[in-house]
Amino acid sequence: MHKIRLGQSPLHVTPVCLGTMTFGEQVDEAAAHAILDRALERGVDFLDTAEMYAVPARAETYGATETIIGRWFAARPGVRDRVTLATKAAGPSRGMPWIRAGQGLTADDIVASCEASLRRLQTDTIDLYQIHWPERHVPAFGEMYYDPSKERSDTPIHAQLEALGRLVQAGKVRAIGLSNETPYGVHEFVRLAEQHGLPRVASVQNVYCLLSRGVENALDETLHRLEVSLLAYSPLAFGLLTGKYDASGTTGPGAPQGARIATYESVRKQRWGRPAALEAARRYNALARAHGLTPARMALAFCYTKWQVASTIIGVTSVAQLDENLDAWGTTLSPELLAEIDRIRLECRDPAQ
Repeated sequence: MHKIRLGQSPLHVTPVCLGTMTFGEQVDEAAAHAILDRALERGVDFLDTAEMYAVPARAETYGATETIIGRWFAARPGVRDRVTLATKAAGPSRGMPWIRAGQGLTADDIVASCEASLRRLQTDTIDLYQIHWPERHVPAFGEMYYDPSKERSDTPIHAQLEALGRLVQAGKVRAIGLSNETPYGVHEFVRLAEQHGLPRVASVQNVYCLLSRGVENALDETLHRLEVSLLAYSPLAFGLLTGKYDASGTTGPGAPQGARIATYESVRKQRWGRPAALEAARRYNALARAHGLTPARMALAFCYTKWQVASTIIGVTSVAQLDENLDAWGTTLSPELLAEIDRIRLECRDPAQ
């Protein structure tokens, strides 16, 4: 795979990134290491994790994913130098007191989270350090509307940037990024960075898939004009775009045994569990089959080939799933098929936004 530069940063990454949030919950350490080995063998050397992983977030598994990756590095001398490593500091805890005591995301919180991630990952430097969700209150993880009455920001963006700048200056972080961010947030981070000589945001990691194309409603222009790269997560819509739920018609009881969303009630209550999301997924999946493609291949190819996307983050639970996702690389979708995809979107909109 060719490498793509992230924003204006020195980082060059593969257009497919291995997401790791299943490590430590669905995937045990031995299986996780096998997946990491296989990804590197197939040329994917861009890894994304987060301090709050594994998912679903629980006190018992907080930090587990980073720990597993750190042990993988320790067991394979030299591998760390071959990998572009991204992780994330959790935003305000909002119901997750095991992450931090306060409700905000202070400058000290950012530094402390980074130091803890470095220890778990057994490395001296994080290549891309991201804020997992904004410190200010914005619609995220299925919330649909911005409500100014819920605003409770305690730490200005400038102060957050200064903390990230100290980490970059100390050599603990090479580049910074955002996640679950809005056009306003991206503009403000870039504006303040340029005004005050602070690190410039290299990337934004947001959901982007057939069921959730909100990126195309203004954020894509922001990213393009400001030279910030999009890292697209959930390209398979938490499994809805694999077709595994089509026959059962449900993501709850009655769904295939062991299916991720059927197991995680907290996730099902968010955007992926909406009946409208499942119904739209079934239409896209049927469209893929009518064109001789598996649902997963079409959904992945959609992300892999969009100009908006710098790198697509894939999450897997086995080496076989990893190979299937990587085998979809190079698939092109005809103009006719893309037009049919757009017709479904016109009718269904973005049910998992």
